[in-house]
Amino acid sequence: AGMLFDFKEERETSFWMRNTFIPLDMIFISAAGEVKTIHVNARPHDPTSIPSQVPVQFVLEIPGGRSVELGIKPGDRVEHARIR
Repeated sequence: AGMLFDFKEERETSFWMRNTFIPLDMIFISAAGEVKTIHVNARPHDPTSIPSQVPVQFVLEIPGGRSVELGIKPGDRVEHARIR
């Protein structure tokens, strides 16, 4: 389970954890569904910006450390009804 953000077009983006109470992994995904970058275990309540580093259309937030447990890495493909 997680939360998928769709920016409707590719662009560089960033997130912060200021109002978040649990650690999260942020998976930055291209319009074509390719994992571009991953930020593992973002710290709760941290106002530091977490950039995508490259243009992306989607960001998937999942529980902290889950991307490592699942072996997700840049170059992997994401399948979802919103990602074509």
